[in-house]
Amino acid sequence: MRTAEQALDTVNTHSKPSDLRITDIRFADIEGAPFTSSLMKIYTNQGLVGLGEVRDGASKTFALMLKSRLLGENPCDVDRLFRRIKQFGGHGRQGGGVSAVEIALWDLAGKAYGVPVYQMLGGKFRDKVRLYSDTDASVPSGTETGRRLKERMELGFTFLKMDLGLGQVTHEKGTVNAPAGVLEHFARHPLRHHPAALDERRRANAIYDTHNVMHPFTGLHFTEKGLDLLEQYLAEVRAVIGDEIPLAIDHLGHISLHDGIKLARRIEKYNPAWLEDVLPWQYTAQYEELCRATAVPICTGEDIYLKEGFMPLLKSGIAVIHPDLLTSGGILETKKIGDAAQDHGVAMAIHMAESPIAAMAAAHVAVATENFLALEQHAVDVDWWDDIAVGLPGPVARSGFIEVPDKPGLGIDDLNDEVLRAHLQRGVTDIWEPTDSWNDEYSWDRTWS
Repeated sequence: MRTAEQALDTVNTHSKPSDLRITDIRFADIEGAPFTSSLMKIYTNQGLVGLGEVRDGASKTFALMLKSRLLGENPCDVDRLFRRIKQFGGHGRQGGGVSAVEIALWDLAGKAYGVPVYQMLGGKFRDKVRLYSDTDASVPSGTETGRRLKERMELGFTFLKMDLGLGQVTHEKGTVNAPAGVLEHFARHPLRHHPAALDERRRANAIYDTHNVMHPFTGLHFTEKGLDLLEQYLAEVRAVIGDEIPLAIDHLGHISLHDGIKLARRIEKYNPAWLEDVLPWQYTAQYEELCRATAVPICTGEDIYLKEGFMPLLKSGIAVIHPDLLTSGGILETKKIGDAAQDHGVAMAIHMAESPIAAMAAAHVAVATENFLALEQHAVDVDWWDDIAVGLPGPVARSGFIEVPDKPGLGIDDLNDEVLRAHLQRGVTDIWEPTDSWNDEYSWDRTWS
């Protein structure tokens, strides 16, 4: 039997993992994969590089501000470093920086010790990860959306999701009851309807303000005609794809609890896999009322940071929690969230609308968590998505599943710089540029005395 020292001698590093140190953090800012993303590399003194990713649509500043708190540290001390920086995360996209760093630390720890991340989480419950294909319902035709979903099925997907809500009915007069002037901001992109004299920043802020009104306060309600059309839309979809494949429902719009109940009751007969984000996740009491009012499984969670944020919902009656690793706190925190959900009889699906880095991080959690249900794939129509990552065996998503390779860390050798440079965000000139201005950023961070 080999001693621990002998085992470490087989680790492929320039020195022992205990001597590993963080030396730099840099980014590649891309768009269209399917949304804007900031991919991240954490560099070390041994040449090992850890891959992370800031949540889609989030500012990489949330990660940059953590750099001075990580330089010189051993990335294998994942939990200790996470506890140091987690106070700088928050719900929604504000969790993107801490989560990106946490994922990259796990990648480095796996590479340093020569084991996959899932093994460090306790091993496998399954050999491959079921994906659900998220498909926007951008056309006012259930039959056409059904055809798009059918194409996903022909690619091997065995679980689907679609939008059903304001976006499918507002083109029809008399479908939504709304205070004068309110509906147009939700039915159409506000950026296109502000005077050209407004500068881009003010227009961006106007978009934010429009969509920052929580559901109970918008005054939007479906009429009976609107509910009829939504039910018809879903019936047309089911007529194309059949009744057997799971079909989840998302993006109802900023409507009230009462409209959510009305719609849920209307569509029960079509057996949705779940109804997602009907309300802001903070309104736990309203989720309890919603769950009691319908037999449709209720799902939420993509904007919640840390396990503590999920705990009240686990007692509300929801059927599925839906964390996004790039908001929830990363790999280990999401594993803890899944285990806590299982204790309450709740399944875990995983939200993911990012690059193969986030996909592989989520896949490692999925194979290591018993109550896992399905992982989102939102990039079916992005033909260069698979080309971002180097070293994975073939396409990341094959026949509706991800097979997690038995390779160190996340299993990704590197990223394809040529592909990244072809898809830079507007105003970005190159990738992996120095971030030295953040090296010495400092504050007295302790939150207690």
